[in-house]
Formats: sequence, structure tokens, C-alpha cells
Amino acid sequence: MANDLITTVHDLVLESPIGAKAIAQAVGKPYSTLLREVNPYDTGAKLGAETLMHIMKTTGNVTPLEKMATEMGYRLEPVEGAGSSSVRA
Repeated sequence: MANDLITTVHDLVLESPIGAKAIAQAVGKPYSTLLREVNPYDTGAKLGAETLMHIMKTTGNVTPLEKMATEMGYRLEPVEGAGSSSVRA
């Protein structure tokens, strides 16, 4: 799951309509650092949970969270009227 998850985050950052540089700026990381952290082939850098959360909030894309929920046997449903999501069994 770990490599699959980081590949999903890597794709999210690189394919986001707002652009990887804007995401890096929003999460407060240099562009090159963010790209290293989301690179599934770079074993020397790791993506932290707080950075992942910030990436998802910045992009509005919760695909990594959906993958985690599915892997753990949960499904993800948005909370009506809220800007966040909730996991339900």
C-alpha cells in the first residue's frame, strides 16, 4: 500500500490544475523538497502526515484519503455542509 499511496500523492501533485509549484508554496516547502517527498522512487525523503493533509486541503483532492480508507476497510463520505470528509464503517 505504501508505494501505491505515495504514487497517488505524486500523481495528485504533478497533475493538479493549480500546479506543483503553487502546492509547494501553499504547504510551505521548497518545490524541490516537495517533489522529493512525493517521489515514489526517492527512499531518502518521506512525506509527513501534516504535509499530506495540507496537500489535500490545498488541492481539494482527497484521493489519497479514499485509498487509505478503502485499504483499512472503510468508505469515505463527505459531511453535508462541511468542508471536510468523514469516514464511516
